[in-house]
Amino acid sequence: MSLTTRFAPSPTGYLHVGGARTALYSWLYAQKNGGDFILRIEDTDLERSTQASVDAIMDGMNWLNLSWTKGPYFQTERFDRYKEVIQQLIASGNAYRCYSTAEEVEAMREEARAKGEKEKYNGMWRDKTDYPDSKPYVIRFKNPLDGNVVINDLVKGEIVISNEELDDLIIARSDGSPTYNLTVVVDDWDMGVTHVVRGDDHVNNTPRQINILKALGAPLPEYAHIPMILGDDGKRLSKRHGAVSVMQYRDDGYLPEALLNYLVRLGWSHGDQEIFSREEMIELFDLTGCNRAPSAFNTEKLIWVNQHYIKSLDPEYVAKHLAWHMHDQNIDTDNGPALSDIVKVQADRVKTLKEMAEISRYFYQDFTEFDAKAAKKHLRPVAEQPLQVVKEKLAGLTEWQADNIHKAINDTAEALELGMGKVGMPLRVAATGAGNSPSLDITLALLPQDKVLARIDMALAVIEERKANS
Repeated sequence: MSLTTRFAPSPTGYLHVGGARTALYSWLYAQKNGGDFILRIEDTDLERSTQASVDAIMDGMNWLNLSWTKGPYFQTERFDRYKEVIQQLIASGNAYRCYSTAEEVEAMREEARAKGEKEKYNGMWRDKTDYPDSKPYVIRFKNPLDGNVVINDLVKGEIVISNEELDDLIIARSDGSPTYNLTVVVDDWDMGVTHVVRGDDHVNNTPRQINILKALGAPLPEYAHIPMILGDDGKRLSKRHGAVSVMQYRDDGYLPEALLNYLVRLGWSHGDQEIFSREEMIELFDLTGCNRAPSAFNTEKLIWVNQHYIKSLDPEYVAKHLAWHMHDQNIDTDNGPALSDIVKVQADRVKTLKEMAEISRYFYQDFTEFDAKAAKKHLRPVAEQPLQVVKEKLAGLTEWQADNIHKAINDTAEALELGMGKVGMPLRVAATGAGNSPSLDITLALLPQDKVLARIDMALAVIEERKANS
């Protein structure tokens, strides 16, 4: 049997970063070992499951490029199979009808609590066969009464749970619908899952699932329970910590490579290495290298990783992701420089692609006014002559290239015996509308010549108005 892992989210919300890390670890382990990676949608909670959540999970997986080799499977399409297994467990004496009401079960738990014992169902219907007529019932799994369940967890090490700690859990509700612990067991068995990689909030479910698998005579997978992710404040990661949805990170301007690289290091390490290509992740990742303690999410670290990828990845590739942000900010890029050229000149100046789109608007859209602070500082009467002279020199260029533009600016400064800043800063504000941009000659070269000249005229008009009002 080939190695098989799975990612099994419930479609009751978006794909959050904790789930994305679990999916990544499962995907990497399958990739490293030449196995299969299954996507299974656990949608048996019919009241809370939505198609919008299914779409959000798919979008997140596709954006991260965590492709599955089998699936997606949906549990709601497998109800007949679950009923078949439930009947199998009943027939083999490993499950039984329980007619205890919710109130009766709560009373059992209160009684146990009063005695200082484990709060659980007391098994009163475990060995009965005289069932009442037309009374609702659930199906419970007959858990072993003694012995231990030993989990040789690939992350946490050996975990030993006494069967005395476990009660006879419900595997089918009164309406016949199967419960989580039953469906997971059947799916993992049927789908040949050899390694279950999931959050350590499932540790309590694992001994119950192992006992059901043993009762069915099914092979046991190996388990790896990954510690949770904490926020910067040491508390469990939640909405209050900001962006926790995978697609929110896309919206905020992060590259998928950056988020994956950050997540793989959020609970796993390989020496002191911080940056990992996808190929290196596959080659080096191993579940036994995962930390046993929770990891704290550090947004500043993620930003650092994102900046690295913006600067180091192929500009053509980064431009494809930048295009999404341009569209999101209603910036039409059909007329203007290639987005890959924008990436080349802006990569060192931003933390996110969202920011890159915001500061690159002037390459594609005209503006009707200048940044007030920049205009007040640089579009003063003293800048009128430098702007007029440099405009004449720029207008005379027959080849609109960065070298020629640089010479025109330099010649203007020399002719007027001014420092380059006295010419360059008013020109920068005129051409871009603000006081910051990449190298001025390259910035102007990416703009059409006639547009630059028209913007200089607009700046000169502002200066004239200031003179008139002074």
